[in-house]
Amino acid sequence: MDLPVMPPVQPMLAKAVSGVPDPAKYGGLSFEPKWDGFRCVLFKDGDEVELASRNTKPLTRYFPELVVAAREQLPARCVLDGEIFVALPTDGRDRLQFEVLQERIHPAASRINLLAEQTPASFVAFDLLALGDESFLERPFSERRAALVEALAGLPAEGPCHLTRTSTDPAVAEEWFHQFEGAGLDGVVAKPLGTPYQPNARTMLKIKHERTADVVVAGMREHKTSTPEKPLLGSLLLGLYDGGELQHVGVSASFTAARRAELWQELQALVVPIEEHPWGRWQEFLVANPGRQPGTQSRWSQGKDLSFTPLRPERVLEVKYDAMEGRRFRHTAHFKRWREDRDPESCGYEQLEQPVSYDLAAVLGGTTAG
Repeated sequence: MDLPVMPPVQPMLAKAVSGVPDPAKYGGLSFEPKWDGFRCVLFKDGDEVELASRNTKPLTRYFPELVVAAREQLPARCVLDGEIFVALPTDGRDRLQFEVLQERIHPAASRINLLAEQTPASFVAFDLLALGDESFLERPFSERRAALVEALAGLPAEGPCHLTRTSTDPAVAEEWFHQFEGAGLDGVVAKPLGTPYQPNARTMLKIKHERTADVVVAGMREHKTSTPEKPLLGSLLLGLYDGGELQHVGVSASFTAARRAELWQELQALVVPIEEHPWGRWQEFLVANPGRQPGTQSRWSQGKDLSFTPLRPERVLEVKYDAMEGRRFRHTAHFKRWREDRDPESCGYEQLEQPVSYDLAAVLGGTTAG
């Protein structure tokens, strides 16, 4: 492989802002959907194709169908910044499925090939780093975008390689922010039109959905740096009630070292034998894990220590979260505050906001959903 931009390349990053920003403050902005998948820099030189993660780790072996698609659909020599995603029908509309995408990171080639057929991935390009013998890193985004549109003009509508939509209108970005969540997207990204591509720099802006929920603390895991002399909390296991059953809904895990030590000690009074815990019956699941229950293995976590310390479900915590996927938080929830005024049994799924359903095909195709 001999390209004007060679791996490893750390992609350009984004910093969070609270709402759709004013383009005038940045000399003009280009808005686009924020995809919820695996960030990927794609390198192609003839039949040679390499896929690299945000951390420059190789992804190529996990997505053989994208290697084939890149050879067939993309320019002969190019470097593209984009996202790998999996979309599946949900209630008659295609929707991003992040958990299904995670299953693709598997050590067995046979499993990868099977999933490539059963749940094929797609790639959506949103920036151009190189084309032919020319690097585009120093060019402003407005020029990179124009060249990208021209280079990918012949892509088939059905994919699996796509070009993301953009708009310079903040009103359109606001509309996308609310509509596209129903297709599983993560918000909106804004890129200053005049800036060059800056690897590993937070040059872009991201506007993400943020919500709160009151959840039950039902367990905890030790941090990887925890020791017997200084135990530290790694994560809290969270639950919500449904029909009288406490369901596992996700985890909260971002704490300072001092707070990890405090929380571990604070929660010791709630430690209970697993036999007396609502999740005790899930011990029987050792490999198969259809409900993603805590303490059991999945394809993504195989080999990791998923044991947890069960806690009496007596304390309620308010967390921030971005979105749901099925019956779980899509990503790690963020600790906000204890809710001593809430009864654990009152914390159910009905409090969660449900986005309006939207078809991913409409996002990719640039049409309005019916």
